[in-house]
Amino acid sequence: MNTASLRRWAWIHKWTSLVCTIFMLLLCLTGLPLIFHHEIGHLLGTEVEAPEMAADAPRISMDKVMEVAKARHPGLVGMFASQEADDDRVWFVTLSTSPTSEVGMKQVAVDARTGEALAEPKLDEGFIYIMFKLHVDLFAGLPGMLFLGFMGILLIVAIISGIVLYGPFMKKLKFGTVRDQRSSRLKWLDLHNLLGIVTLSWLLVVGATGVINTWADLLVKYWQYDQMSEMVAPYKGKPPLTELGSLQNAVDAAIALEPSMKMGFIAFPGTTFSSPHHYGIFMRGTEPLTSRLFKPVLVDAQTSEVTDSRVLPWYLTALLVSQPLHFGDYGGMPMKIIWTLFDLMTIVVLGSGLYLWFVRRKTNQSRMEKLIQAHQA
Repeated sequence: MNTASLRRWAWIHKWTSLVCTIFMLLLCLTGLPLIFHHEIGHLLGTEVEAPEMAADAPRISMDKVMEVAKARHPGLVGMFASQEADDDRVWFVTLSTSPTSEVGMKQVAVDARTGEALAEPKLDEGFIYIMFKLHVDLFAGLPGMLFLGFMGILLIVAIISGIVLYGPFMKKLKFGTVRDQRSSRLKWLDLHNLLGIVTLSWLLVVGATGVINTWADLLVKYWQYDQMSEMVAPYKGKPPLTELGSLQNAVDAAIALEPSMKMGFIAFPGTTFSSPHHYGIFMRGTEPLTSRLFKPVLVDAQTSEVTDSRVLPWYLTALLVSQPLHFGDYGGMPMKIIWTLFDLMTIVVLGSGLYLWFVRRKTNQSRMEKLIQAHQA
């Protein structure tokens, strides 16, 4: 690689890094508590705790679950009902004034065995909520998500350009060399390069999956236009429902269609993931990977008949697979610790990059001032 090429790559690395570094630091700092959001929830007392009972304790019907939830908020209607992937003891029922409302939502945690209302988790407050919103969209909705996605693309370009520059820079040095006996700037430069190459694969994976996650709303909207509209086409023009049929019957119909899968979440008629005439029953697999993937089953909300069911398209599958990779929540505590260590190393890489730029800029200014003084003299 000639000198001109190196300078071009150095320019690309410098400016892509400078533009995205502050936001990447914010994402790394807010991402740390999100890795341990369940554990933090337990410490803060905000995590819903299901009482201990026999593992085979019978479950109540979904109609009863909804009855309990609505009794807490009689004027609201159901939007979603969901369970944790690894815990079917609690149903989290989300209610609002209408199926399409984005404000005023309430959530009730209902024991799936006893029908007891365990808690009403706050959806828009608390430490984890603030960290999550800062990490996902900077409290700016879709524009914030897309902006962070663009910063993620700049990060990927900065990583690639850093790889290009690493080879020529390390030509005369052994791997892992940190010249701590020399100047502070040289020591931090070596440390920046070392940690940068160590975190390379992890940062590429987290950066790329983060970019994909910022497209979530757009991908869901395209799925609605692309496939959901076809699935509900026979109901086009029909008057809206005045009364919903049994939710439990709809769930039973979905389970009968996919007996080897388990419940993921339920979307009520009129919400984003259903139609005004259907319950959207989203089934999930039972294996570590397939448990992250959903298969929608549309059930007529009056007759409880399955009207359509399709495997999610590749773009939503890519989105669902990218989410656990991004947050490191698919391998238990060991994976969370690994993600934390890499996150901390990335913070050092980003911070040292800013330090090196600042020192270089200050040095250049000092040289310019000396040249000006010498010229004036």
